[in-house]
Amino acid sequence: MDDQNNFGAQSTLSMPAESIPVESIPIESIPVESMPFESMFIKSIPIDLTSTPATNWDNQSQLILSFESMPIESIPVDLTCAPTTISDEGVKLQFDPKVIEKKYIEERDKRLRDDGIDQYVRLDQERQSDLYAGSPSPRDPIKKEVDFLIMGGGWGGLLIAVRLIQMGITNIKIVEKAGDFGGVWYWNRYPGAACDTESYIYMPLLEEMGYIPVEKYAKSPELRKHARAIGTKFGLYDKALFQTELLALDWDEESKRWAGTTNRNDNIRAKFVATASGPLHNAKVPRIPGLETFKGHSFHTNRWDYAYTGGDTLGNLDKISDKRIGIIGTGATSVQAIPHLAAGAKHLYVFQRTPSSVDVRNNQPTDPKWVDSLTPGWQKRRMENFNTIVTGGHADEDLVGDNWTDIIRKLSVLGGKNQSTASADNAAARQLADFQKMDEIRARIDNTVLDPATAEKLKPWYNQFCKRPCFHDTYLPAFNNPNVTLVDTDGQGVEKITEEGIVAGGKTYELDCIIYATGFEFVVNHTNKSSLTIRGREGLELSEKWKSGASTLHGLHSRGFPNLFIVSLMQSGLTPNLTHMLDEQAIHIAYIASYCVENGIEAVEATAEAENKWVQTVVELARLQQEFTKQCTPGYYNNEGKVSDVVLRNSWYGLGSPAFIELLRKWRKEGKLDGLAYETAH
Repeated sequence: MDDQNNFGAQSTLSMPAESIPVESIPIESIPVESMPFESMFIKSIPIDLTSTPATNWDNQSQLILSFESMPIESIPVDLTCAPTTISDEGVKLQFDPKVIEKKYIEERDKRLRDDGIDQYVRLDQERQSDLYAGSPSPRDPIKKEVDFLIMGGGWGGLLIAVRLIQMGITNIKIVEKAGDFGGVWYWNRYPGAACDTESYIYMPLLEEMGYIPVEKYAKSPELRKHARAIGTKFGLYDKALFQTELLALDWDEESKRWAGTTNRNDNIRAKFVATASGPLHNAKVPRIPGLETFKGHSFHTNRWDYAYTGGDTLGNLDKISDKRIGIIGTGATSVQAIPHLAAGAKHLYVFQRTPSSVDVRNNQPTDPKWVDSLTPGWQKRRMENFNTIVTGGHADEDLVGDNWTDIIRKLSVLGGKNQSTASADNAAARQLADFQKMDEIRARIDNTVLDPATAEKLKPWYNQFCKRPCFHDTYLPAFNNPNVTLVDTDGQGVEKITEEGIVAGGKTYELDCIIYATGFEFVVNHTNKSSLTIRGREGLELSEKWKSGASTLHGLHSRGFPNLFIVSLMQSGLTPNLTHMLDEQAIHIAYIASYCVENGIEAVEATAEAENKWVQTVVELARLQQEFTKQCTPGYYNNEGKVSDVVLRNSWYGLGSPAFIELLRKWRKEGKLDGLAYETAH
């Protein structure tokens, strides 16, 4: 899996953290070099406020620079030289940038649909049942009062619980619909499932646990084992209700408590509540005509049916040697599962709408000598080093040294030495750098896939971070197998499903089994992600307040919903290493809760002014990326090409995760609960 943090990465340039104020930032003062790298598109110019006045902004709101308006000869690039090299004279390319740009636009346009995100439907509950724990064991309803109620037992819920315990808050209850801890890794057990972010920074609390992963990129069994180990070490199993769903949260103004009810008739009252259900909560499938008519077997990858395929997460699918398998989707999950399906199936048909960008993975066992060299604090330093580099900041050393950091390093080198200069040359050079990187990705396909026609269909035609990059070493070679057929739909997707199989391009493919590798709901209303209804002061429902988009302070607090912490990507920080951000949010939540306990504060919520300023900041930063996202091929990053005002409000904090983390740290250091209103005990 793509570490199941299917989120855009961050900027290729950085802003000193100490320069980020907590309050709203005027739009004309935002330096683009500190924005997430999704925003570094063909029409952006970075602004260095120390030398460039705001008048360099076109219309004072967006940076607009037509690629056609730049004389190509003004860019330090030699377009006539076949070899690709980096030198003091510039970048030598073997392609015409204007041709590439035209191709990107053509590929995007053919995939645009009027129905946008509505082309998908949530997978029905029957298909999302728990295959691993079986039916819930009977138990009596629980009636309990706790200090802190946590919804979710994935990394987010585990980290909140651990950080609360470390701050002295131990009366905790965790409600989790799965049969154990693990979150997305509990559910996703498809063959090949693994994290594509380095395990030494992705797996949380390694130093606290005294554990080192066995390899650079951990596979799903090790990730589930680690989640269970955290639960055991910190005594969380005694605090958890598994196979239980939180249905409603109602704020009791008189007692200043939340009343939580579950699908098993539990009644849990809590002073504080955190919702940490994760961004990949509900599987989705396309609205394909005839979806329910297929007479063969079918399942979604997040509920892999090993009873049908045989094998396990490591592969060895020994029950499908006589089966014709069709898999719909070629995103991060398919990239990992397809090599195993190719090895086991009689014939595998891969139905593709948009190819993924697939770079080298190069997984390696953990080096014992490296482990012996580690000193206290190593994981935090490594996490922050990675975060700095993937957001374009300066680091004397690349501690992680993987293809995430390599992508950004190459873009920075190719994009010009002076990244902070507001010039057409630098803007164009950075776009050329992206063109060059994607050209390398396509060249790798040519060098790996033997059939030229298949290789051509597997090539991605979009900017590097329009879709989440994938890293794998056996995905592309799988298409050299004689039993594997790529069915490229030329951006249109599958036409329909019949009793016999799948129709694509006017041709019917008869199948024994259809596997849906079609992802999860991503850009949806927060309360629509689960069956939970949240009612705050005066019975106001969170879904009603957020019907036009999220409204928070720091992505955690929403006025009218005291003592509620909403853990999500919306209006908060974002990094490819999701668990880093989850831990920073957990630390922040634990600080506020303990501060309230120590100071006799009964209720705390965002002020209207602080919340409005934060929303304004998020939206203004998101608008700067809007042009880029519109130019991208449709996907969950840009709401399938429909970049609405709601999507802008639901965006992440646009100055990058290091700035967001530092903002929270400074806020805590000041110790004033700035932007929060609170009520003390009488």
